Amino acid sequence: METHNSYLAVLSIVILHLGLSAESIPVPKQVYQATITGLVAAGDDNIILNPRFEDGLNNWSGKGCKIELHESMEDGKVFPQSRKFFASATNRTENWNGIEQEITGRVQRKVAYEVTAVVRIYGDNVTSAGVQITLWVQEPDSREQYIAISKSETTDKDWVQLQGEFLLNGFPSRSVIYLEGPPPGTDILVNSLVVKRANKIPASARPFSKNATFGVNIIENGNLDDGTMGWFPLGNCALSVGTGSPHVLPPMARDSLGPYESLSGRYIIVTNRLDSWMGPAQMITDKLKLYLTYQVSAWVRIGPGATGSELVNVALDVDGQWINGGEIEFNDDQWHEIGGSFRIEKQPSYVMVYVQGPASDVDLMVSGLQIFPVNRQARFKHLKKQTDKIRKRDIILKFSRSGISNIVGNSIKVRQIKNSFPLGSCVTRTSMDNDKFVKFLVKNFNWAVFENELKWSWTEPQEGKFNYRDADELLDLCKSYNMEVRGHCIFWEMEYAIQSWVRSLNASSLMTAVQNRLTGLLTRYKGKFRHYDVNNEMLHGSFYPDRLGKDIRANMFKTAHELDPFATLFVNDYHIEDASDIRSTPEKYKQQILDLQEQGAPVGGIGIQGHIDVPVGPVVCSALDKLGTLGIPVWFTELDVSSSNEYVRADDLEVVLREAFAHPAVEGVILWGFWELYMSRKNAHLVNADGKINAAGKRFLALKKEWQSHARGRINELGEFRFRGFHGTYNVEFVSTAKQVNMTFVVDQGESPLVVSIDL
Repeated sequence: METHNSYLAVLSIVILHLGLSAESIPVPKQVYQATITGLVAAGDDNIILNPRFEDGLNNWSGKGCKIELHESMEDGKVFPQSRKFFASATNRTENWNGIEQEITGRVQRKVAYEVTAVVRIYGDNVTSAGVQITLWVQEPDSREQYIAISKSETTDKDWVQLQGEFLLNGFPSRSVIYLEGPPPGTDILVNSLVVKRANKIPASARPFSKNATFGVNIIENGNLDDGTMGWFPLGNCALSVGTGSPHVLPPMARDSLGPYESLSGRYIIVTNRLDSWMGPAQMITDKLKLYLTYQVSAWVRIGPGATGSELVNVALDVDGQWINGGEIEFNDDQWHEIGGSFRIEKQPSYVMVYVQGPASDVDLMVSGLQIFPVNRQARFKHLKKQTDKIRKRDIILKFSRSGISNIVGNSIKVRQIKNSFPLGSCVTRTSMDNDKFVKFLVKNFNWAVFENELKWSWTEPQEGKFNYRDADELLDLCKSYNMEVRGHCIFWEMEYAIQSWVRSLNASSLMTAVQNRLTGLLTRYKGKFRHYDVNNEMLHGSFYPDRLGKDIRANMFKTAHELDPFATLFVNDYHIEDASDIRSTPEKYKQQILDLQEQGAPVGGIGIQGHIDVPVGPVVCSALDKLGTLGIPVWFTELDVSSSNEYVRADDLEVVLREAFAHPAVEGVILWGFWELYMSRKNAHLVNADGKINAAGKRFLALKKEWQSHARGRINELGEFRFRGFHGTYNVEFVSTAKQVNMTFVVDQGESPLVVSIDL
């Protein structure tokens, strides 16, 4: 779920078939002019020289391999997608071999660039392989960075368009862009490479859904009062109606809808299922409104015949695209709640909702399916009341009796200068070079986490060759601004995230390497990181237990605690909070934590990454409630929301932040970045690449302001001033004996009023 490089690649892919015309990729039909160093399009701002090989191979070179120019290959079976020529990187002996061009002096700092390349592969034994556009940057101090701009799976049959963006903050002494990726022996074919300033995306318009009716079910005959009218079987299966399902709404729907009439107790039973995708379906095209957030809710059950756990999924087919409306896995014949959410942001031709999942020949039962637009404002009113209960405290400023006569009736002003709730962001070493980034960071956050610089693949990319310099510099930055820091992460279970030298070790050598990693990292930084994510994404990966046995995870926690007993040790995973991934349900996460604790692992914190789309408050809250029963602090550790419309993004961000701030189990929130092109997900930023704060950023700042308390009034005859405020640090100003008095005090958590004695 995270970026592996210090600069972000924003990725989109288009498949281009061989038979299509040159118009498949728009190419400006301009007169070409020669320059001293190569051919560029007249009026084009492309910083690549000779981008379409009209001037042969001038300005291009091979990175560890040979390059050749072609009009066609394979006896006329491979032609350029456009223009007359294409180039190949051939005789490749390493994955990083490819075709490159130096762009030193032509790429500027703090300018967003868009990169587009048309590529494919060619080889005897490989029909598909990943191709990546990479930018190599060398700083004046010889520091090197490898920036993954775009990566895609390519084939030997079609041209593929790679697209991405990048932004440089520093002053590189050298910059080289190149293509790499396929295994040795496979040629990379390149038809064109263009690097130009990214077009500024116009500011989003605020979406407006006319006549939106919140909380009303759009499913026809949802209570089955008219049998199966409005429903149809998807696939060769049979629908009928039974009785005996729950009469109450599922809890997550009840939390959204409030008081609601009982369900009928009738359910659809699906029999004669020949495949897992077969089930009840309904067309809802004309009932949906763009940009509204829809919550999905139902009771589901399976019949006899299952041999193990079965998956049930509410899915939507939107013009042929599958959208997950929620899913659940269970292995009994009881009724279970299924919930989720979705949103449509582009007018569809058709939308079908259907329920699917169990294996063929296993009957499926569905009751009370609800799809309704969510009233977020109503939810926010509830959350504000909850927030007032758990994040505020009554405060009494009590002045000494001896000075009361001089101050009774005098005005007093109390201003909160710091909220104690941890609110942080991830940072990268290269983002330190952007002074505007640092200014926003230190002004608006009190915690930080390094996106990549503490990961094992970064600190020891090759065995015995260490790089702690980047982490040290980030740590120094945070320390200089009194920011607390999370350590992310000691290990990472996903095999793709583990460096090749570690993957190649035998069990004995791997165990030694694991111990050396623990000892080296935690001894070096003892007492400097408040948290550690010990082993990232253990619900989704299993690299270490597969090779070292089931006890290795608990041993990692125990050893980490012995080496740095001051740090709180976290589990950390994704999709815990959104009901979209059966691998990482709150129930499975709870069980994983309990299993670790049973083995003696000192698990001190629960990390919910929070890479979430279309959040619905009760769905998020349900997960928090379940995890909160463990009595361990819960943190959102990598929060981001993504939408191309910045107002929708702002609304989604507000949903998650309010749910977190209003829940007693949550003790901190870390955003997974805030600056455009320095986030692992596109359209998740709060600040545009040019430094302008967008609608999502403004909403974030408005919430921060809302969560600070200010009070003013007069000191009463008892020499007291009372108010209720958020936990944190306050400044108080009042007049005593004709002089202005300033002082600070701290409000911590507590049920009873905090009495602050002031001796005049």
